[in-house]
Amino acid sequence: MKLDSLSFFKVASQRMQWLSVRQQVISENIANADTPGFKAREVSDFSQMVEGAARVSGVAVTNSRHLGGAEHAGNVRVRQDEGSWEQSMDGNTVVLEQQTIKASEVSESYRMAAQLYRKGHELLTLAVTGIR
Repeated sequence: MKLDSLSFFKVASQRMQWLSVRQQVISENIANADTPGFKAREVSDFSQMVEGAARVSGVAVTNSRHLGGAEHAGNVRVRQDEGSWEQSMDGNTVVLEQQTIKASEVSESYRMAAQLYRKGHELLTLAVTGIR
């Protein structure tokens, strides 16, 4: 039996995938903290990813040289961070303190999702085998 076919495990896996993409975006923001004109980015909400609502809206890209409305990593939409705390003189909107807080939140959320996944697996094993 594949664990992904069970709803709980599927949601936990999706959450971990979403958190992974969010951590990647935060890392890219931090790497570009000194790049003039760089705009901090953020990912769409997890609920939008689960509901499948993270779709590009607006003008369709009909040519490979056209610019798209947003970047995607799986079902996760990456967009400009509108909640950035400030903008520097060179137009950069990355605030390292804000990115550090976000990275800490992602780390805690990932740890919790991994623990829930592990506990679900332990409960399933106990139910099937009766052995802890």
